[in-house]
Amino acid sequence: MKSKFLSRRQRTILLRAVVTSILPLAMITPANGADTAVLAPIVLTAPVGLQGVPTLPFTGVKSASFTVPEKMVTLDVIPNQGPEGTPITISGKDLPANATLPLTWSTADGAWIVDVQPNTVNYMGVKYIKYSVDMVTVTTDASGAFTYKTKIPRDFGGVHDIYMVKDGAAIAHGGFQMNPTLSISPKSGPIGTPITVTYTGMGPNLYTGGVSVLWDNSPAGEAMAIWTRGTSVFKIRAAGPVGTHYVALTAGIGVQYMNIKQSPVPFAKGSFAAFKVTKDAGAPKASIEYPAAVEPSVTQRTTLSQVGLDPNTKAVATLSKTSGAVGAKVKLNVTGLTTTGAHQIVWATVVGNRVNCTGTCWVYNGLPMGSATPTNGTIDQEVTIPDNLGGWHVIQVKQGDVVEAQIPFYVKASIFLYKDKNGKTLSAGIAKADTANTPELRDGSGVPKSTFKAGEEFTIAIKGVGWTQLDNTLAVTYDNSYIGYGCGFNSNGYMVVHLIATGAPGTHIIDLHPVLYVFQPSFANTPYGALPVLTNGNDLPGLALGYQPPTVRFAITITK
Repeated sequence: MKSKFLSRRQRTILLRAVVTSILPLAMITPANGADTAVLAPIVLTAPVGLQGVPTLPFTGVKSASFTVPEKMVTLDVIPNQGPEGTPITISGKDLPANATLPLTWSTADGAWIVDVQPNTVNYMGVKYIKYSVDMVTVTTDASGAFTYKTKIPRDFGGVHDIYMVKDGAAIAHGGFQMNPTLSISPKSGPIGTPITVTYTGMGPNLYTGGVSVLWDNSPAGEAMAIWTRGTSVFKIRAAGPVGTHYVALTAGIGVQYMNIKQSPVPFAKGSFAAFKVTKDAGAPKASIEYPAAVEPSVTQRTTLSQVGLDPNTKAVATLSKTSGAVGAKVKLNVTGLTTTGAHQIVWATVVGNRVNCTGTCWVYNGLPMGSATPTNGTIDQEVTIPDNLGGWHVIQVKQGDVVEAQIPFYVKASIFLYKDKNGKTLSAGIAKADTANTPELRDGSGVPKSTFKAGEEFTIAIKGVGWTQLDNTLAVTYDNSYIGYGCGFNSNGYMVVHLIATGAPGTHIIDLHPVLYVFQPSFANTPYGALPVLTNGNDLPGLALGYQPPTVRFAITITK
């Protein structure tokens, strides 16, 4: 589909900071680095179209503000705890007689926090905004009593306050504690079977907002429900050997809180479920799973330039598609050009790293994509997306140092394909490792294969890895056990991970998951960092900025 971008008015509001214009072929004077720019955190609410977000409970209407006095009538809530769907009875007495009054239900909204800089994006943490919604309106009898029956809706877990309100003040109070539930589907299947895990009743606070996910007591990753109101839905793959295995979830800040029954949130203990691996049906093919596309809620894009933009330009750029992997062919159309002669088409990117930078980590770099001469103010030209960093970049049309048109393009991560001289794919991402102590060649390293003996070293290779704290890192799990992470910013988006084939003969599962990078720059109050995020499809901050952080699936076969 074609996508238009950047009216003149929009150009003026896209970025809050001045961005240095991008010169072709050369690195220019750096702008502020990721570690030194003034922070201006943005609160990211769930983007429109995000899957799995429950509606507000009960009436869905936020309650008018009210005060809560120290002394109130006690409302009886029976039972006073349980999972979603629990039938409850709320009753009260000694209330105003023959009065029609509202009951309210306390809840919250969750949000991710980021800092969008002209040349990077920083992860800044999470936030919850607590409030009440109108539950129902009840009428007391002549003695001031009432009874109301309902079922607990899908919502955040933990304690929910229930108030009766009169004239802007609470006059009665009760509560219900929502406990978590766990279910998996299916409950059996061969090695590699995708298992959908559904966990409800996660809470709106630090310890209950995330859960640690274990497979046979090994950490497989973490799951959050910040945008999805306490319900987390994600997939893991069954790993062998044949027999019964256990999926367990318990609250924690990404890592399991082992004595949670002794903590301030004992209700978040979690649960476990059994899965039966029935057979080894052979290694599944490598695959990459992107989140479903949603409408970004933030317009800022990295590398989008304002300085150097022709103030009089009326040119509008469109692309045949606005995202794709490295090597993708994209048609660029520019209309409304008033300048004539040769124009340069430039890929706006960055170079640098955050590990050994001093003050400035990222500087802008322009890569040539070709040149074109407008005909009647129009350019129609196919361009190839460079083998470069992933994430948001900008295609610019320039004459000299002046930008006449520009449009963002999102580079998606992709599996590197080992091919022969005729272009036939020999292996999708997996190879016997080249053990030389030198960096991998750009076009791959080692012998493509996916069958190994125990103890052999092998690699998996990805292209299009980004550089921000939202997309520069992928966590690796081996048979659902988290073993480490890799990043691609120092190699322009090309990530080659080295592993040792271990385990009994048969199929072994290797998955790569997005990570919230928190090491450098390091900010306070950034939970859930440096661990595999299993809920990348519906609860990860990059989704609100147009990022599509994938899960990448591999498998190998170990022979005797």
